[in-house]
Amino acid sequence: MNQETSAQPVPSAEESPANGSSAIRALLIGTPIVLLIAAGLWFHSRNRVSTDDAQVDGHLVPVSCRVYGTVDKVLVEDNQAVKAGDPLVTVDPRDIQTRLDQAKGALAQAHAQLEGAKADLERARVAYQQAQSSDLETAKAKLDSKKASLDKARTDLQRMKPLAEREEISALQFDGFRTQAEVADGEWREAQQRLGSLQQEANIRKVAVGAAEARLASGQAQVDSARAIQEGFELQLGYTSILAPVDGVVTRKFVEAGQTIQPGQGLLTLIPLHNTWVTAHFKETQLARMKPGQEAEIKVDMNGVVMKGHVDSIAGSTGSRMSLLPPENAVGNFVKVVQRIPVKIRIDEEEARKVILRPGMNVEATVMLQ
Repeated sequence: MNQETSAQPVPSAEESPANGSSAIRALLIGTPIVLLIAAGLWFHSRNRVSTDDAQVDGHLVPVSCRVYGTVDKVLVEDNQAVKAGDPLVTVDPRDIQTRLDQAKGALAQAHAQLEGAKADLERARVAYQQAQSSDLETAKAKLDSKKASLDKARTDLQRMKPLAEREEISALQFDGFRTQAEVADGEWREAQQRLGSLQQEANIRKVAVGAAEARLASGQAQVDSARAIQEGFELQLGYTSILAPVDGVVTRKFVEAGQTIQPGQGLLTLIPLHNTWVTAHFKETQLARMKPGQEAEIKVDMNGVVMKGHVDSIAGSTGSRMSLLPPENAVGNFVKVVQRIPVKIRIDEEEARKVILRPGMNVEATVMLQ
């Protein structure tokens, strides 16, 4: 053992300086390379901020019924893609169709009553015009004639009175003038009564015109009401076929054939996968130079695809403040924590075709601050 140990070669003094110089040369060459790499990484990242606290968001479109009834057919299944306007669910329309037929009958009856009211109004107007034009004008002319006769008779009587006092005419002649004046007065009063009667009749016919107009307005209102009821049932009949409001994928289907549903009851949810965006939660210290319009990159965790986009908007509050139970810092045990603020990132239209993003998927978001 001792002989073998003593037999091992000992490095000479000439070899040790050579090894030391090699290490020094490697250090002198490697240090600038490392510094260059570090400088390149710093230069690359100094205008970029990233976060892995980011998810895909999208619209969730709830589909509900608008009428009461029994589900006749369910035409879609979970995860089925549909186009806007495609039928999703049909409701048994027979009850609503029956009420619609009744509304149509009521509208027809209201139209008939309206036509009768129009005819009554026309007759009332003709009667009023006749009473106001021919009969009334004739009575006024007759009254004027009788007034002229009365005035003449009174004038003759006044002129004959001094003659009778001087006995230039006989008493019989004077009595004749007096009788003529009395007869003219009676005829004038009779003409006055006739004119008053005709005026009263004209007023009555005018009131009848007003009443006919009121019946016409009431009939028109009944027609409008019946038409509105009919249109309402026509709308409800249209609502028995529930259509897709947007393009999307059927999710969370709650409805089955034979089920009785109420207005406003949720049936299923549509998710339009063509209209998604990314909500990235950045630290508040990363937002000093961030603004809408800046370029962004989205790395999808599912397959590692990198997609380009741009900052759409920055939320007006931190995520914790908008949570269901926001933190309460007034109890004296406050611990300062860096808050995160949601940033909405829109994916460029061409980039969005690379992969279908579904709401809730995890992604990494990077924003270029320049």
